[in-house]
Amino acid sequence: MNKQQRSSASTLKRLAAVLAISLLAGCSLMPTYQRPSAPVAAQWPDSAGVNTADSSASTTSQTALNWRSYFSDPALRQLIDTALANNRDLRVALLNIDQARAQLGVRRADQLPTLNAAAAGSRAPGSDGAINSTYSAGLTVTAYELDFFGRVASLKEQALAQVLASAEAAQTVQISLIATVAQTWLNLLADEELLAVSRRALNSRAESLKLVDLKVEHGAASDFERRNAQTLLESARVTLAQHMRQRALDENALALLLGQPVSAAQREQWTPHKLSQLMFAELPAGLPSDLLARRPDIRQAEQSLVASNANIGAARAAFFPRISLTAGAGSASSALSGLFKSGSWGWTLAPQLVLPIFDAGRNQANLDAARTGREIAVAQYEKAIQSAFREVADGLASRATLVEQLQAQQALLDAETARSQLTQLRLEHGVANQLDWLDAQRALFSAQQALVQTRLASLQNQIALFKTLGGGMEAATGL
Repeated sequence: MNKQQRSSASTLKRLAAVLAISLLAGCSLMPTYQRPSAPVAAQWPDSAGVNTADSSASTTSQTALNWRSYFSDPALRQLIDTALANNRDLRVALLNIDQARAQLGVRRADQLPTLNAAAAGSRAPGSDGAINSTYSAGLTVTAYELDFFGRVASLKEQALAQVLASAEAAQTVQISLIATVAQTWLNLLADEELLAVSRRALNSRAESLKLVDLKVEHGAASDFERRNAQTLLESARVTLAQHMRQRALDENALALLLGQPVSAAQREQWTPHKLSQLMFAELPAGLPSDLLARRPDIRQAEQSLVASNANIGAARAAFFPRISLTAGAGSASSALSGLFKSGSWGWTLAPQLVLPIFDAGRNQANLDAARTGREIAVAQYEKAIQSAFREVADGLASRATLVEQLQAQQALLDAETARSQLTQLRLEHGVANQLDWLDAQRALFSAQQALVQTRLASLQNQIALFKTLGGGMEAATGL
């Protein structure tokens, strides 16, 4: 290596040292992040029916509970696995993480100089009429910003917060998908039971109409009684058609969640199930403040707030000088054959400082917009906490009353069943009339349907609580 080459190498080393010092010397104008206080009460409302001592206890077991531990039924587990593998909403949410990571990669790359290999050649007529040739080749760093005031670093922090927010959004979608699949599956089980109740009622009323027709033929009953029996039959037929339609709609909804049609094997797996046979674990509510750590939608809102906070740092840095550096080292020659010969090596260093003097208020407007964006993010974060508090409080209040409602509904069905049997006996012995029997049949049919719907509401409430308390978490995403 000759003297000029050693000089160029030494210059590049000094340039690298200057760049490193510049990176270390950079400051940040980003405001210090402070988490806003939770705008909710410290305890659940009295309507939630939560014991204060129980809510203050540790809820580590609930926090660690994932959906596989909570949903033990094999048929339901298979449906959830299928949905997690094929659901398009979840797939989009996961791809959003990849997109946010790519943007973070761009921002991280902005913090380091871009080194390019460049080669150029030109030919032009000289003053004496001869053709002059110039050839050059080397390494260049073009317009690298020395981040003294943390503008680029703030943008990188903003991009990182967006990645974290996207990951939390994907976890929110996953939890919602798991809960929705479970609730739709319960809807289908309820549809099957309601269809069975409707078919039994339809068959029973068809037989009753035949008996009334025989009585009418022999003069033992009037046409008015026959019309009443026919009305009861047609009412059961209408209800059966409604339940058949609802079952088809619920199966279509499940197919959309699964990302594929429901197979015959899957139908056969859940057909024997009864709502009365299903049970889910009791979930401790904990304290309202626990939701900050458990619920990914709240963590997503907080990461969006962090991103808005970092954006203020970038907007503030725009008021200060922006220093960029263009440098190069290589060889230049008037002849292509002499491009890399001794004496052709050289280097250039061109720092540039730009200080905003007049921009018609653009920088101030950007800063105002960034500050307003942070206030919006604060309001959205607080709204996410309030919404979560309301969802859990509603679920707890429903849990406290649905148990009593289910017990009362079962007692009502038992009473209506006994009443129907007694009315049938009274009718057969001529003590009761046809209207008494029709009224008992209507009440029994209504009680049977109401019990199925109340059981469904109770089970769905437990799934909703599992979702709103932040359950169902598994490592769907990783950074």
